[in-house]
Amino acid sequence: MKRLLFLFFLVSTSIYAQKQKITLEDIWTKYSFNTERLESFHSMKKGEYYTVLNNFKEGTWLDKYSYATLKKVETIVSGNDLIGIKYFDDYTFNKEETKIIIGNNIDRVFRHSRIGDYYVYDIPAKKLVKIADHKIMEPTFSPDGNKVAFSYQNNLFVKDLKTDETIQITFDGVKNKIINGITDWVYEEEFAFVRSFEWNGSSDKIAFIRFDESEVPEFTMDIYGKELYQTQQVFKYPKAGEKNSKVDLYIFDLKSQKITNVSLGKYKQYYMPRMQWTNENNTLVVTTLNRHQNNLNFISVDGNTFKTKLILNETDRAFVDIEMKYQISFLKDNSFIWTSEKDGFNHIYLYDKNGKLIRQITKGNWEITEYYGFDEESNKIFYQSTEEGSVNRSIYSIEISGKNKQKLSKNTGNNNAAFSKSFHYFINTYSSITTPPVYTLTDAKTGKEIQEIKNNDHLSQKLALYNISKKEITTIQTKNGEFNMWIVKPNNFDPNKGYPLLMYQYSGPGSQSVRNTWNNSKDYWNYMLADKGYIIACVDGRGTGFRGRDFKKIIYKELGKHEIEDQIEAAKELGKRKYIDANRIGIWGWSYGGYMSSLAITKGADVFKMAIAVAPVTSWRFYDTVYTERYMQTPQENPSGYDENSPLNFASLLKGDYLLIHGTGDDNVHVQNSMRMANALIEANKDFDFFIYPDRTHGIYKGNNTRLHLYNKMTNFIDNSIGESEIKDIQIKK
Repeated sequence: MKRLLFLFFLVSTSIYAQKQKITLEDIWTKYSFNTERLESFHSMKKGEYYTVLNNFKEGTWLDKYSYATLKKVETIVSGNDLIGIKYFDDYTFNKEETKIIIGNNIDRVFRHSRIGDYYVYDIPAKKLVKIADHKIMEPTFSPDGNKVAFSYQNNLFVKDLKTDETIQITFDGVKNKIINGITDWVYEEEFAFVRSFEWNGSSDKIAFIRFDESEVPEFTMDIYGKELYQTQQVFKYPKAGEKNSKVDLYIFDLKSQKITNVSLGKYKQYYMPRMQWTNENNTLVVTTLNRHQNNLNFISVDGNTFKTKLILNETDRAFVDIEMKYQISFLKDNSFIWTSEKDGFNHIYLYDKNGKLIRQITKGNWEITEYYGFDEESNKIFYQSTEEGSVNRSIYSIEISGKNKQKLSKNTGNNNAAFSKSFHYFINTYSSITTPPVYTLTDAKTGKEIQEIKNNDHLSQKLALYNISKKEITTIQTKNGEFNMWIVKPNNFDPNKGYPLLMYQYSGPGSQSVRNTWNNSKDYWNYMLADKGYIIACVDGRGTGFRGRDFKKIIYKELGKHEIEDQIEAAKELGKRKYIDANRIGIWGWSYGGYMSSLAITKGADVFKMAIAVAPVTSWRFYDTVYTERYMQTPQENPSGYDENSPLNFASLLKGDYLLIHGTGDDNVHVQNSMRMANALIEANKDFDFFIYPDRTHGIYKGNNTRLHLYNKMTNFIDNSIGESEIKDIQIKK
């Protein structure tokens, strides 16, 4: 009897100790591993307080909190105060923080653009006024808070909050022809901004960009929906080598009610990706780029005389990376802080108002990854960088003299800062591959952690109950160089067995997939696959970011060439390892990554047995002008660059298993890419798998169970290709 009890105890203990397996339902329907986040907050004018939107059953509340105590100070506005609006999704203060623009019923247009119902709420008067009787875009307070400019049906309007009168500024706006004050599709997607109008400091002028897209070719997508007949979405989309919108700069004078077309003369170029008013009330600065995007002009415009002056010209033998040039700070004397890769790494520079270099502020073989701002009180610049290694992000301050640099973040990993407007505090978000996000209030002067706001310890405890493998960040040496890599092995890893390998990558210019940061949803899928007996790896090859200008820009005029060489060579090196079966190597990716996996299964058909391409580009001739020509010039100028690395031209090389997936509602990478790839494979008499998601956009997520269905399909395909019946027998590698 005692022996029987003892055996029962052993069995029950073993069952109890057995860890849970991650399922796709855990990831995509139950969202079991989502982290707790800090609610989106806004630092208030004086910098000692911040605001947070809180949603309750009775409505939305906009609450004010103290940085010093992290405690709620007051409720600024609640749904109870707003007649007819119980909930709202968006808010913007005026400069003095006495009024708020509130938005609800907001609909997405494209990636960044939104249209909705917007109101102005006067906080002291507790008065709510609707800006317009229809949905509008980008309502923006004038600096004095007395007016709101906005866009409606491609025209600009201004509402006077004192008189309740609305005036129309432009009258020529027409869908798919003329847009005033709002960017076209390609500017929004590739230059990442929507509002192309700006108030001057005295609230009496508005500068705006007018887009004439009349000659831009139209793209048409069928929307299948649920009705008897499908509808069509028609919009202007300039593919590589085609015509872009013609852009012009205008200034509207509210006093004279006059619009002036500002001539930039010889400084005008093909693109106008940014403009802003400086600290000098009537001085506007405009950035222009040539079509190749390797020549940038930074121009000042006198808002009274409309005279122009070239402040700065920057060139590059490949392309000028302008992403961080959106973060320009003007000091009181109108000198300005600028970032540039001109010494080989992205760093911070100080120029006087006329464009004369005063000094380079940061230096070293590392990159500035975020510029947070300049504090006039302490004379310090705050930034994020890769000084602790390209896979890490740390927070620093440095005096504008370039001296007394100070590290403000405590832990090595991924640190992101949200500074108060006073630059007295910042909320640091820290994570690593082993630590889920921790939010900490930090003293911006000393870097001392004042108080932990929120952590995800509960998630760590929950994950301890699951059979989760370790993710390792390392490097891999190939004949093309040493590259950053992460790798995930099964928990019961045996170095004497030969496991199938699944590689994941994105590989796009300036991107980074190998980071010392916490998991995303795909990581949990990787852990699930590892638990089934796969090894998962990701390699950032040449062309990816944060390792200097030359490492990133080697891909110029040859997108795909070096990137696929590095994935093939990395797979070969991994295949030499005793614990990896070189005959069972697969690869997958999404978007640019889908392009790469399509090249891998064709150009690298002798190495890869399986590939999955989700929403891939299959020819850069099909993609937009701004992105593609930045790296490739036009197809007319560089036809071989476009064709020598297009999977369409290598369909006959396909040997292994290939799954092609696309959404028909993808306005970014059109389903045309996959249709043409499918046709090339058919003409080459190659067997492949093809799956279409109706009306899904580039992210393939809309609708119940869409992501669950997608990852089920990919998992089954992997199992049937390199998994040998779900990895039931992993052979000992000889």
